[in-house]
Amino acid sequence: MDKQKKKAVRRSRRVTGIRKRVIGTPDQPRMAVYRSLQHIYVQVIDDLAGRTICSASSRDKDVSLSAGGDTNAATEVGKKLAEKAKAAGVSKVAFDRGGFRYHGRVKALADAAREGGLQF
Repeated sequence: MDKQKKKAVRRSRRVTGIRKRVIGTPDQPRMAVYRSLQHIYVQVIDDLAGRTICSASSRDKDVSLSAGGDTNAATEVGKKLAEKAKAAGVSKVAFDRGGFRYHGRVKALADAAREGGLQF
């Protein structure tokens, strides 16, 4: 198995383990993060109803960025998501880091969402 496949398998196992514990409810929806090489995406999901309450990404038109794959972009996306979640009536979320390590862009996004008023 080559290195890229091994990394993908390990991440999918981490995702499965996290998803066993973190479930989005109407009271406390799941905040799911996906980090690609060039962009970062985040959604607030109610798993019981099977719907996305709000979402934000570095590709959105209303987010002004020079680059989409750095910590500054993650901070902007976190702030934007907190605004959208507050407008949708969500104040508490369960953080789902999507199998990614909690540092760098994922941590910057989480800190910005906390500063924006989300609790997790």
